[in-house]
Amino acid sequence: MPQLNDIKRKNKNTPKSNQVGRGNGSKGTYSGRGSKGQLSRSGGNLNPTFEGGQLRLVKKLPHMRGFTNIFKKDYVGLNLKDLLEHFNEDSIKISDFKEKGIIKNKQMIKILGDGEITKAINIEVNSISSSARSKIEKAGGEIKIIE
Repeated sequence: MPQLNDIKRKNKNTPKSNQVGRGNGSKGTYSGRGSKGQLSRSGGNLNPTFEGGQLRLVKKLPHMRGFTNIFKKDYVGLNLKDLLEHFNEDSIKISDFKEKGIIKNKQMIKILGDGEITKAINIEVNSISSSARSKIEKAGGEIKIIE
């Protein structure tokens, strides 16, 4: 195993004063760690949020629970029985739902299958349940899905 006095200088062009970490005799002294204390030791480090004993900013802030999914699609469910209450037309578009105030700007409409339908309607929606689809198609209506 090499001794300290056997270690060769890596770069002869570097001035000796700049060569740190070779012990006190070579003016390397403490390798930029200062003299004594926790931070001068190997493996001695502090939590990045430590503020010298002052109450940390992290502890002052309220806990933030959960997260907000930015890809979430906001659907408003509307049953067939409610659909017949709001609309008497044969053709219903998404703009009609907005005019009636059933959905807002970024919301989407989904038709659900609770209730019966007797007349044929053409409907334009974002999503529809399988039971509602079968009831509308059985009555002779058409469904157009808009993404």
